[in-house]
Amino acid sequence: MRADKSKYNIEPLGEHNRAAFLCGKESLDRYIREQASQDVKRQLASVFVIAAKEAPNTVLAYYSLSSKELKVDRLPPEIARRAGKHGSVGVTLLGRLAVTNQYKGTGLGELTMMHTLEKSLDASRNVASWAVFVEALDIEASNFYRKYGFIELPEDSLKLFLPMKTVAQLFNPQRIAKPRKR
Repeated sequence: MRADKSKYNIEPLGEHNRAAFLCGKESLDRYIREQASQDVKRQLASVFVIAAKEAPNTVLAYYSLSSKELKVDRLPPEIARRAGKHGSVGVTLLGRLAVTNQYKGTGLGELTMMHTLEKSLDASRNVASWAVFVEALDIEASNFYRKYGFIELPEDSLKLFLPMKTVAQLFNPQRIAKPRKR
């Protein structure tokens, strides 16, 4: 179930009320309250918030994106072969994603996830990114990401990735960008 996007504002973190945000994971609550605006100011992460249109300053969900390098030898062997001859690939790091307790089970998590993937795909059209990468907080979060097709790294089941080609298929299954012949 996905929440009705027309009922929410999804925008970069600004002067939003973050003090009441409570998702049940202390590190995620503390991040949005205390650290997120500093990461944005220092250009360490882009943070996006979701708020209801009737209460546009109250954060109901959020996510953060930044860049990361992933060593190809950490990927599953069958996928590493397709990642190219480079020793590493650039990925979009989904650093955090959280939904406040009162909105869990409403589809807001899926809406947030899909916006995250769409924003990552859009960015990859300007700055190459091979995949979206996440280090899940716990097994519950890992299972959430797996629902969207994320694949775990062999070394750690809490480290997952979703190839950008797969993300592109989610948003345009009929047309996958292929290299042009010259």
